[in-house]
Parts: sequence; structure tokens; C-alpha cells
Amino acid sequence: MAELGKGVSAGKLASNVQKKLTRAQEKVMQKLGKADETKDLAFEEGVINFNKQLAEGSKLQRDLRAYLAAVKAMQESSTRLQKCLEDMYEPEWYGSDDVESIVEDSDLLWTDFHQKLVDHALISMDTYLGQFPDIRARIAKRDRKLVDFDSARHTFASVQKSKKKEGIKITKPVSLLERAAPGWAQGILSAHNVAQTNLSRSQAEDELERAQKVFEDINVDLQEELPSLWNSRVGFYVNTFQSVAGLEEKFHREMGKLNQSLNDTLVKLENQETSRSVQFFHLILEPALPPPPKVTPSKELKQENIINLFDDASTPGISVTSPTQVHQRSHRMLEGNSTREHAANSKSAFPVPSKCYVSTTVGQKFYIFNIEEAMETTDATEAVEMPPGFLFKVQATHDYAANDSDELEMKAGDVVLVMTYDNPDDQDDGWLMGVKQAEWVERKSLSGKGVFPENFTQKI
Repeated sequence: MAELGKGVSAGKLASNVQKKLTRAQEKVMQKLGKADETKDLAFEEGVINFNKQLAEGSKLQRDLRAYLAAVKAMQESSTRLQKCLEDMYEPEWYGSDDVESIVEDSDLLWTDFHQKLVDHALISMDTYLGQFPDIRARIAKRDRKLVDFDSARHTFASVQKSKKKEGIKITKPVSLLERAAPGWAQGILSAHNVAQTNLSRSQAEDELERAQKVFEDINVDLQEELPSLWNSRVGFYVNTFQSVAGLEEKFHREMGKLNQSLNDTLVKLENQETSRSVQFFHLILEPALPPPPKVTPSKELKQENIINLFDDASTPGISVTSPTQVHQRSHRMLEGNSTREHAANSKSAFPVPSKCYVSTTVGQKFYIFNIEEAMETTDATEAVEMPPGFLFKVQATHDYAANDSDELEMKAGDVVLVMTYDNPDDQDDGWLMGVKQAEWVERKSLSGKGVFPENFTQKI
């Protein structure tokens, strides 16, 4: 008979078909209660555990692959975001080179994290699940060989019950087998029936021994492997999640350092720009004094404008004319007789306002001296009593809205008197205690003191 395919002959095909039909008949007989079935409860429990372990491992593998895909997507998004910062960061800004290095290190850290997850988690996961298909195939084969063993056992029992002598031919019932066979297999089945009529007791015994040996060989191996595989799941799960957790911890620790470095660089850039803005703002708001008035020499000088700088005998008369005559604020600084009395009583210094103009006559000649000397206002020279525990002054660079009752609300430009904490243990890093200078000067009260973030201020 011609071959039907590579390595498959008609005889082999007939044998395979006959095995399937015999197994089908045996299973039907067992379900109908006409034949007993070999049971192994311990093995069946092992198969249940095997299927559960396979389902859990497959789910873990899918979730791990999804996690790795998310890590890769996060890497791409983070890289694009930081590249955007790098492109916008102008070369002359503070820390331009540092930002470029941080962006590069961040991308390398993401790549290393993803690769290590693949090496230490995904590959070991694939290896772990790789052993299940072979075992599952052997379990299915064992089930088939068990049916063959039960069929051979039942055939041998039938031969023994016939109580016929050795060599008497027997005929095996095939009613169910004939019904189950499809039309195309009827010829093959008929040939099998003829062969079965020639089956002897010794042949039935040989078939039983062969079927039993094949079944026991595969059954013994599985009886050892299934419990061992079930127990291995604990160590595998521990190693997998320890690897993921350890890699995540190291990644976030290193990424945290890079983020802190980036944050420090941006804070310094902000402070630098804020300082420049404040300086520019002060330059714009610096009051400009009007030009000095033109002084016409005059022979008639009033006595109250003549100030004796040194002594009555050796110094000529000096007339003091100040820009206060055209600038009202400077005029208030010169009001009263205290300035004149101080000048008259001092023989070593003459405190005059900034940019005062002094006129004097020596004989018939008139001279004008331009004197520029810093003068502190009365408020500045007066000693201001500071609150208890005063340390230094700071100025708010940003508005800060208080989030709690013990916090100090500030507006940009407010001057705050920094004090020590009543209880040093209450102080947190990056926070200061203080009271607004305006409130302290006005009320001399600490009812409005509170804590505020140090990075919202600049030390004066």
C-alpha cells in the first residue's frame, strides 16, 4: 500500500485510528459504569496544581511584559520632555552644561533600568514557563496510556473469564466500536475485528504487560516532577519580585539624585535672574535730585545763613544753600534748628545733607563750594530695638500665602526680622521664624510672628 505522507504508512495510520477508537470505546464503557477506571487521587491533585501554576505564571508573564512596555513608554516620554528643556535652556544661563549632562545621564539610567528588568525578570520568567509545555504534553500522553492500560486489563480479564483452554480463540465485543467508527474507517475496523478473533490468552497477557510498563514509566516520572515543580513556584516568585523591587529602588534613588541636581541648578538660575531683576528695579526707582540752583553772588547775606564752622576769629562767613529749596522731601530733612546748633557746636565736622552748596565771602570775593557727603536720616540714626532672639533680616523675593495658622504670610519686598525658635526642636530644615519689620516697628508686638520658607526670601 502506498505511503500517505512522509514517514506515515497506511498500516501506521490504521494502527493510530484503531488506538483512538479503542480508547474512545474504553472511555464510554467507563462513563457508563461498564468498566472500572484506574484512579490516582494524588496525581490528579498534582495536575490541578500544575494547571493553576501554569495559569498564574502566564498571567505574571503578561503583566510583566506590559510593565516593561510601560517603562519603555515612560523612558521615551521623559526623554522628550527633558530634551525640550535642554533645547530651551540658553547657553549663557547658569548651569547650561550641567543641564545637558543631567539630560544625558537620565536617558542612560532609563535604558539601563529597562535592560536589567529584561535580563533579571523577563528572561527568567520565560525560562520558568518554558518547562510547562513539555510537562503538559507528557500529562496528556499519560492519560492516553492509562486508557490503554485499562483497556488491556479489561481484555485480559475477559479472556480469563471465558474459562477456555490456552489457544482457544476469542472474539472481542465491538458493538460500541462499530457504532463510533466513521464510514471511512469501516474497512480498517473490519480488519481489526478479524485480528481480534485470533487473540489468545497469552497475547492478551503480553499486551497488558506492555501497556502497564509504558504507563508506569511515564507515570513515575510525572509523580516526581509535578510536586517538585509546584514547590519551585515560591522561590521563583520571590526572586522575580525581589529583582524588580531592587531594580526599581536603585533606579529611583539614582533618578532622585539627578532630579535634585536639576532642581538645584534651576533654583540657582531663578535666584540669579531674580537678583538681576531686583537690581534693575532699584536702578529705575532711584530718585534723581534736581540740578542745583544757580547762585548769584550777593553782598547782602542774612545773618541766619552765616554759619561759623570753626571759630569766630579765623573763618569767614559761610552761607548754606541746599536743594531742599526746590525739593520738598530734602527740605523736611533740614527743618528745625537742630542741624544749625549741631554745626555751630562742632569744630571737627559739619553734617550737611547730600549735595549741599556752601557759599562764602572773603573780603570782596564770593566763593561757592560743592560738598557731597552722605547724611543719614534721623530715623536711621535712631537705635531701633530688635525683638528678642533677633538674628538677621531677610527680604521676601516672592509672595507666600500662609497655609496654617503658625505661618507668616509675605508679599514680595517685605522685610522680615528673623528670630530664634522658642523651642529649637520645633525648627524644620528650610524654615525660619520671624516677624515683619513694619509690624514690629509699629506695634512692638510678636503676635504676628510665624514660620516661613527660607527659599522665598533673600538675606539682607
